[in-house]
Amino acid sequence: MVMAWKWIVRRTRESKPFFLAFATICAVVPGVIGYGVMQLTNTRNEQLESHLRRSARPESLMMGQVNKERLAEYLGELQRKEDTNDRYVAALRGETLTRKPYVRIQPIPEQTDTKADKEQKK
Repeated sequence: MVMAWKWIVRRTRESKPFFLAFATICAVVPGVIGYGVMQLTNTRNEQLESHLRRSARPESLMMGQVNKERLAEYLGELQRKEDTNDRYVAALRGETLTRKPYVRIQPIPEQTDTKADKEQKK
């Protein structure tokens, strides 16, 4: 195995076409295998799908409903061209916006006791 790898390394150094062929094989073959596996395992069995939906846990159903509502809310805001910067501000702070559906978060109040204010008071 070590000898084979050394041979491949030597050939890729010596020959650009061999390098391109080897790189292509390394990229394409796993992609083709992965695509084939996905096609074989992706089933459109209605009976299986209905069984999985019936036997789903309540938490899974609830999370699916919540995600559907949040997505509908977000897409509605985009269609109405509303300002959604509060989402980004909350995400930068490491927060998640939890609110009643279709109610916007109020603007974040400015902090009055910032470090710069304390230094100015001195």
